[in-house]
Amino acid sequence: MRSDHDHGHDHDHSRVRAYRFGLRAETACVWWLRARGYRVLARRFKTTVGEIDIIARRGSLLAMIEVKARRGGDISQAVPTARQRQRIARAAEAFLARSPRLAGCDIRFDLMVARPWRLPRHLRDAWRP
Repeated sequence: MRSDHDHGHDHDHSRVRAYRFGLRAETACVWWLRARGYRVLARRFKTTVGEIDIIARRGSLLAMIEVKARRGGDISQAVPTARQRQRIARAAEAFLARSPRLAGCDIRFDLMVARPWRLPRHLRDAWRP
């Protein structure tokens, strides 16, 4: 017989697995970006107003990248909601306020979808705030 405490442990274990899956997805995306000439400036940039998974630069382009880890093939569910996009845009403003040297860069909001045993999919300019 299982107790409520055991169910909490199962839930914690699945959250840890999901967290690790997400970290591996972000790491795969970072390597993919670096191989294509991007310089990763920040990972998991967090502020009180939002979070950005990866901030990468290539030349005068600054990409604010949301990473979605998916186990299956359907990536249509990966697009961030309007609220998530707003939080990412606010976090981008906070990042730029802390990095005045990047003020002249063109800003783009990208989406990367990572699936096990496949190369990440990079959807450039996935949305505009």
